Amino acid sequence: MNANSSQPSRVAVLTAYFMIYVVWGSTYFFIGEAMRYFPPYVLGAVRFTTAGLLLLTYAKCRGEQIFCPAMMRVSVPCGMIMLFTDMTVIMLSQKYISSSLEAVLAASTMIWITLFNVRRWRYNFRNYRVPLGLVGGFIGVALLYLHELSVPDSRGEIGVLIFLGGMVAWALGSLFIKYYASTQEHVNAWSGTAWQMFAAGLAFLATAYFSGEASAIRWGSIPWQGWAHVGYLALFGSICAYTSYVWLLKVRPATEVATHAYANPFIAILLGACFGGEQILPMQWAGLAMIIASLVLINNRHKGRHRKKGPAEIKV
Repeated sequence: MNANSSQPSRVAVLTAYFMIYVVWGSTYFFIGEAMRYFPPYVLGAVRFTTAGLLLLTYAKCRGEQIFCPAMMRVSVPCGMIMLFTDMTVIMLSQKYISSSLEAVLAASTMIWITLFNVRRWRYNFRNYRVPLGLVGGFIGVALLYLHELSVPDSRGEIGVLIFLGGMVAWALGSLFIKYYASTQEHVNAWSGTAWQMFAAGLAFLATAYFSGEASAIRWGSIPWQGWAHVGYLALFGSICAYTSYVWLLKVRPATEVATHAYANPFIAILLGACFGGEQILPMQWAGLAMIIASLVLINNRHKGRHRKKGPAEIKV
């Protein structure tokens, strides 16, 4: 895809959605596998510094000016909010709440993005399809994990608040990228995203050092499978999927892009059934059906209405 294109092609848009729907959904599995060999902060450091350096190299080969102070002043805070903060609260909340509850709470990201996107309130909420899709999709995700959910205790309530804080940070960071970072002329297409990843990787590295994780790990004992999982996360989860997400925020409505929050658990459940031998329960089938219906509602919210398509917002 052409990250600088003001008239994105249908193929580019659909490819980017495949990345944030399917590839991001698959990272649930690979993160779990990678954490069998790497402590969480070390994993974040290796994943994001590797992805950042690779993407900076690619940007340099494309002729971009990668060392631009003005660009770094925008990109580094984005990386700290979107990647370091979000991943850190996920890891911290795991001490208090289950992964199933995390998956349900993560689906609230789409709701937060829609609520905070004030300038699009009139457009989003005057059509019944958007609020109906928001509610239906969230219920669908809840049905996927309902059989595993339990009422959190007082410590669990702390975990819920920590996790929701991370989702709010992701939502605000996404809107910041859409309405500010992506409009700055000095923020290059690839190097801007690369600095987000590299900044997050350095923050993870510092945290791993001060927490003692970096000194405790035995690098020579990590098998090739562990490195393969990290490689997948860096190449596909970060470079391909996250770059696609940032690009889509520039050319598509934020609420539509945020549908990945409903699609990712859907993909994770299907992958678990296809490759992990996991059984899909009747309640989960109902949840999958509700998610599909909600995605159709939101992505076809223009049906029956006539509007002029902007140069950077095409109908797919």
